[in-house]
Amino acid sequence: MDTGTLQQLSDIGKKAMQGCLCGFYNHPEKECTCPPGAVQKYLNKISGPLLDRIDLHVEVTPVNFSELSSDRLAEKSEDIRERVIKARDIQTERFGNKPDLHANAQMSPQMVRDICKINAAGQTLLQKAMEKLGLSARAYDRILKVSRTIADLAGSEEIKLEHLAEAIHFRSLDREGWAG
Repeated sequence: MDTGTLQQLSDIGKKAMQGCLCGFYNHPEKECTCPPGAVQKYLNKISGPLLDRIDLHVEVTPVNFSELSSDRLAEKSEDIRERVIKARDIQTERFGNKPDLHANAQMSPQMVRDICKINAAGQTLLQKAMEKLGLSARAYDRILKVSRTIADLAGSEEIKLEHLAEAIHFRSLDREGWAG
């Protein structure tokens, strides 16, 4: 492939990840110049079945300079690393007798039912989210797997309501009208 073709592919990839043709959708400082409805039409090109197979949907906007240069203390990478190692250790222990399993994401639907138990309040929250967002059975399992991982990161043996709510929040692209 020649350099011009590679550049064109790179430009297409960048625009696809920016959410709209002008590249400024949801930018905190610049105005999107796309006509009404164009952003939704552009974003609808991502197929539902494809989105359904992605565990975490996170919309990331550019960080402005004042936030980057603030004196606000951030969590140290070493602390985050330690928390992730502990969560991985929990999962290694959980799947110790299953050599092909290493992480919550690899659980079968039956294992999800056995391992990702939630209380009545959690069931109600998940039911409402499923109905409101029109989520699939695949999304249901993925939410439970992600909530189990969030609980592992928090060092919690049980999946609490806040873990479940956070996992549901990560399904933002499932929301109708997520593009404004």
